Amino acid sequence: MNDAETTLAQLRGDVRRFVDERDWRQFHTPKNLSMALAVEAAELMEHFQWLTAEQSLAVAGRPHSLGAVAEEMADVFCYLLAMANELGIDLSAALADKMVKNEKKYPADQYRGRYGPEDQGPLPGISG
Repeated sequence: MNDAETTLAQLRGDVRRFVDERDWRQFHTPKNLSMALAVEAAELMEHFQWLTAEQSLAVAGRPHSLGAVAEEMADVFCYLLAMANELGIDLSAALADKMVKNEKKYPADQYRGRYGPEDQGPLPGISG
């Protein structure tokens, strides 16, 4: 399995089967899944806590650290897919809609290489 050959539908199906085989849907309420997602995101952040920007980039070259980060990212992704399954949200459509909004909110000619038209205001991100 790899990103180039695997669809979101396949991944959602894998998560759905895993959950159903264990009869865990009874626990997979949006509340519980959103909380689990936040916990896993915090565990991902722990790997970078107290590192400088340069040290955090160096994680890519340390196989043991990178493997641990990949596991936490997989946990985050798994809960996100489970939540999409439970709520019937099409993640590809949601992302496409959000990117359209982001393109309007952060025009490339004004935000290229900076976080604001005059380097003022909140730092950019893909949320907001």
